[in-house]
Amino acid sequence: MLEFNHKPVLLEECIQGLNISPDGIYVDGTLGGAGHSKEIVKRLSPKGMLIGIDRDTDALEVAKNRLQEYKNVKYIHGNHDDIKQILDDLEIHEVNGILLDLGVSSYQIDTQERGFSYMLDSNLDMRMDQMQELTAKDVVNTYKEEELARIIYEYGEEKFSRQIAKKIIEARKQKEIQTTKELVDIIKKAVPYYDKKAGHPAKRTFQAIRIEVNNEIEPLYNTVKNAIQSLKAGGRLCIITFHSLEDRAVKKAYTEATRKMYMSKRFTILRMW
Repeated sequence: MLEFNHKPVLLEECIQGLNISPDGIYVDGTLGGAGHSKEIVKRLSPKGMLIGIDRDTDALEVAKNRLQEYKNVKYIHGNHDDIKQILDDLEIHEVNGILLDLGVSSYQIDTQERGFSYMLDSNLDMRMDQMQELTAKDVVNTYKEEELARIIYEYGEEKFSRQIAKKIIEARKQKEIQTTKELVDIIKKAVPYYDKKAGHPAKRTFQAIRIEVNNEIEPLYNTVKNAIQSLKAGGRLCIITFHSLEDRAVKKAYTEATRKMYMSKRFTILRMW
């Protein structure tokens, strides 16, 4: 069995926020190692249902093993961005609660061959869904300098984005950039020595490339809106965010939803950021 050691964050807060009804239908849109899901399904009766969605097939394999004693779980290889379509395909139009734990998992970062970490040397990959085509190597070696600089600045909030993009272009003219170590070495040449005290010089750039590869931000606003529309009256939506880009997208969708009077009557919105 795969080692998928991931301690679920805000576990008690999420369980309390979901206010689980034993016969209800709940969606874990980021199933991962089933840390949150196990606590949800433990509180369900045989009439209740848990729908676990993850784009990482490794995560699904681990979750199936860890939840094998529970027969009221449906496992979906997919993206939480498609939650409305996934529920429609299951002929389920409203659910009691939805949980989204956004971002990359510790398993993905710590698994060397997945290519997420700037601390481990591996092929540039960073795909959460290993069935998709676009990889970090594609981004680094094919995107134009202006696009690289924009991504690194917007998704990584990196003030040296232009310098880093320029160094990447210069390096790839000599040879294709293939590994995380090669990329880290290029970034180090672009970031002034004095600024390295603020953290690893590659941290923000790696975050930016990962977000681009997995399209983590652009659909998020609509994902939250679709999640809200998929809730029953009195339904609960809990979202865990880890950085300001996710935070802004979620808050924008929440704010617009709560402005509509009928929304405030139908839903309890619990902010977990």
